[in-house]
Amino acid sequence: MPGPYVVPVHGDETLPEVVDVVVIGGGIVGVSTALELAERGQKVALCEKGGIGQEQSSRNWGWVRVAMRDPRELPLMIRSMDIWETLDERVGHDTGFTRSGIVYTSATEAALDERRRWSENLKGSDVPFGILSPKEIEKILGPSTMKFVGGFHTPADGRAEPQKASSAIAKGARAKGAHILTECAVRGLQLSGGKVSGVVTERGEIRCSAVVLAGGAWSNLFCGNAGIDLPQLRVLNSVLRTKPLPGGPDANMSAGGFAFRKRQDGGYTIADGDINVVDLVPDSFRYGLQFLPAYAKEWRSLNFRLGLRFLDEARLARRWSLDEPSPFEYNRVLDPVPSKKVLNNTLASLRRAFPFFEKAEIAQTWGGTIDVTPDAIPVIDKVDAIPGFHIATGFSGHGFGIGPAAGRLMADIVLGDPTFVSAHDFRFSRFTDGSKVRPISGF
Repeated sequence: MPGPYVVPVHGDETLPEVVDVVVIGGGIVGVSTALELAERGQKVALCEKGGIGQEQSSRNWGWVRVAMRDPRELPLMIRSMDIWETLDERVGHDTGFTRSGIVYTSATEAALDERRRWSENLKGSDVPFGILSPKEIEKILGPSTMKFVGGFHTPADGRAEPQKASSAIAKGARAKGAHILTECAVRGLQLSGGKVSGVVTERGEIRCSAVVLAGGAWSNLFCGNAGIDLPQLRVLNSVLRTKPLPGGPDANMSAGGFAFRKRQDGGYTIADGDINVVDLVPDSFRYGLQFLPAYAKEWRSLNFRLGLRFLDEARLARRWSLDEPSPFEYNRVLDPVPSKKVLNNTLASLRRAFPFFEKAEIAQTWGGTIDVTPDAIPVIDKVDAIPGFHIATGFSGHGFGIGPAAGRLMADIVLGDPTFVSAHDFRFSRFTDGSKVRPISGF
């Protein structure tokens, strides 16, 4: 099943011989990093094995939210909201960003108390929030048959269009001088004296002094060939979009069993964040102990599955030389099959809860491959073992909204500038320095 249509970005025909920084990966984090570096006068080449934004960056829900994030992500996400506000003007293209507000409903007082406790994280910030009564929720979302005691509301949160945003930012980066290279897989790093001196792509070599890996679900494989162990697994989430529905709620909404957000085309993106499929693969056992705390905390929302993907990954080359095709050249775009059962149940639950959606017609469904770390917090850091090599990956389903700020933080780190927020919680060494893994809720 083909994934969502993404606004196309045609790659450059000519491969540059030398740049300052090579960014690997054309998702929202990669293109945001390229934009930030290009605006600071760096010569940048962004290399994408497929097309810009064609994997999880175009398959997510499109939420841009501060609400209900892990406190470790909040400073970065709050700054990301400011970046989104002026991003269209900055890149000269439409990302679809709008502040529509987000409502998280609660069916019990205990659940609402959890929302209240989380809201303490926003005290002292400028982020507006409030606890809503059922009548206030109905005023925002419309009539509902749901029985809820209240909800948590962040009116300044919003949404953007995943099928547009990465492409818009990539075009903005190109206008600032970045090379945008599609269908140009990077096979590996070139080192001189143990330091990064370039990369080898399927189209030739590019000399550089710094590399940023923003490869999403492919990052573990790339790192392994470079001798770096990045603990990372993949999770499947299934999504649908409807045909245009006149009227209807403008705010994003999340409840047990479904979540939705309005699209620019008048339809809705609908999914269930509480149901994710985890395919058992060789890495599931390799990283089993590191992911055990997350599994124990979120086992109700994880559907473990043993199937053909185990054999596919068991046969996948883990090591390759740079003069031979890499695994990235044999699979340009991850396009997993969505769960029809999950999507049917999700839409049925939504229709029962909100009569407005009874006439909703499915326009398209797709699956998205989410790259997950043991604590579901991203890595945004330099790699001490290979000077000049940097990683920005493992966003664990939270990367779309936070992506623009992650790109800015990564640019700070690459250039050795003071970071505009603390990068401590995103350090790569937390997986090896004895730090306790603290998985976030919503894994």
